[in-house]
Amino acid sequence: MEIAAPALWVHRGAVPPMREFHRHDDLEINVAVRGGLEYLLAGERVSVPPGHTAMFWAAAPHRLLPAQTPQDSDICWIHLPLTAVLRWSLPEEFSARVMSHGTVVVPTAALGGHVEAQFATWERDVAVGRHTETVLMEANALVLRILAHGGSSPASRARPDLRPVARMARFAAENFRAGVSAADVARAANLNPNYATTLFREATGVTLGEQLLRHRIAEAQRLLLTTSMTTAAIAHAAGFGSGSSLYAHFSKACGCSPGAYRATRSVTPAGP
Repeated sequence: MEIAAPALWVHRGAVPPMREFHRHDDLEINVAVRGGLEYLLAGERVSVPPGHTAMFWAAAPHRLLPAQTPQDSDICWIHLPLTAVLRWSLPEEFSARVMSHGTVVVPTAALGGHVEAQFATWERDVAVGRHTETVLMEANALVLRILAHGGSSPASRARPDLRPVARMARFAAENFRAGVSAADVARAANLNPNYATTLFREATGVTLGEQLLRHRIAEAQRLLLTTSMTTAAIAHAAGFGSGSSLYAHFSKACGCSPGAYRATRSVTPAGP
């Protein structure tokens, strides 16, 4: 499963079938206007009821589960390239809640009555390649509203040029299965490993090593739930290097062994 290239993308329509997991290095926002969504995201089920909006970093493997919604479901979608998002002066809450592979789900009504109309405008503008910066600026405001709902939103702070962070995040997402280290990720961005680790932690709230581990845990969860591969094969496929390393890291992160995780979770397998 390759990670798709990041791109500004806007769409509105019915819930599509998604038989396989996919990943893309974007911030994804879904607005469930009519009918809901249910994802398997980084090994966990995420529900987005009708009338709610969800936001998550789509670099984690995710797939829509078979819809139990009417055929006339109506969903608004936008993918915001991480390279653009990291240039915004977002609050620390963004790193803590989103870049750590969390999902934020809020009632759409809390975001204002204009959300659906805004998506219609964005879709027209993106389709003809105009007003891209305006779309991103308005999407920035929507992200801030989503983060601010239901709690305090820390003051925004100025950020340095975080394009290297985006490069490191993308390299980690594309290469974690190959057993790359934090130093490998830093070298891919032409940075000193110590500086790279500091920069990445300040931007995302986690170290490069922790980010690689998150990807590997998520991939192991996906393979445990959707394949009959042995844990040894999964350890290799997810970049852990050994079954013992998978067992130790997985048990600590998930609170149970890989075998117990597979036995206690039931998810409709992806198609061939």
